[in-house]
Amino acid sequence: MEEGFRLGEIRCPSGTLVVIDGGHLGTWSGETSPAEIDPALFGVDDAETAADVLASVDFAVVGPDASEAARSFGRQPGAMFHDVPASRAAGLGTMFEDHCRASGLDARLEALPSREPHARRAHRTASEGGGGFLVFGVPVVAVGGMPCDRDLPVLASRVEPGDGTGRRWSEIRVQLGEGPVESSVPLGDVGVDWARVLFGDADALGAWQHDEAADGLADVAFWGADAEEAAVVFRAPELGEPGEEGVRGWTGLALAEAVDKARALMDWKEETGRRMRVDYRPHSHPWQVMRQIRASELETGTVDIGDARLLCTMTTWGDGLFPVSAELDASGSVVAVRVSFPGAVR
Repeated sequence: MEEGFRLGEIRCPSGTLVVIDGGHLGTWSGETSPAEIDPALFGVDDAETAADVLASVDFAVVGPDASEAARSFGRQPGAMFHDVPASRAAGLGTMFEDHCRASGLDARLEALPSREPHARRAHRTASEGGGGFLVFGVPVVAVGGMPCDRDLPVLASRVEPGDGTGRRWSEIRVQLGEGPVESSVPLGDVGVDWARVLFGDADALGAWQHDEAADGLADVAFWGADAEEAAVVFRAPELGEPGEEGVRGWTGLALAEAVDKARALMDWKEETGRRMRVDYRPHSHPWQVMRQIRASELETGTVDIGDARLLCTMTTWGDGLFPVSAELDASGSVVAVRVSFPGAVR
């Protein structure tokens, strides 16, 4: 039997909702070019590879059969190909030409003069009816038509998956209206690598501070098999944060002091071979959200950015690709935007 829960509310003043893995927002470019994002933020530390990524190209698919050619080519969602590394750009063009020739389709690739910023990808995708696009290879979904003048409840249903792992979400949905759902339109998949999904306004995401402390402060937390020994060595108290019983550390430190303590803990751990986790937590937007998530029975947190409110919640399924759909009433109006978890047994 399903249980229903209200996770919170979002506000979407731009009218465009983005469904994204909250752990990847450090690579969101907003209205600036993705070429300004350091490739190290998404795991590229080789200099040659980083240069290739920074010189990436975006392509538009154009021609009478553009939509069918892009769909059947199957490389990326939508009618644009984003973030194609420079070394692969020519090869992609040749592959696309061969595909169109073999399929009898009239379409071609046109390189854009500059790469499309992530916020513009979201708004363009929303204006085209909603759907998916990639942010450095991670699938993201955008949908337009969100009411701008009111809060939108985020609801969830929970079921027993039948594998003995406890109750998990079967779906999470942003509710726009109250009418009965008559049909469902797939929008794409949201790719999750950090076990969490975030619902946020496309413009507000541009002001998201992923690593920067808003107040110049940070926390340091540590836990694990040898945490008690470390607590004695470093005279560390209980962290004292809700939902983190047994975690040691310090809250509200100046950044320089927090960095020094985190480094000292890591050095001691590596030198002694002790087993524990060390977490440096600047007071950023992720810190605000994760602090609430850890203290919440529903593992959910919200953050206000300007007039927008963003909501982030743990998937309860960990990582994966999760389908997103628009739920429509009899008139074709969007009643809800839903993330489904196919592993759930109803």
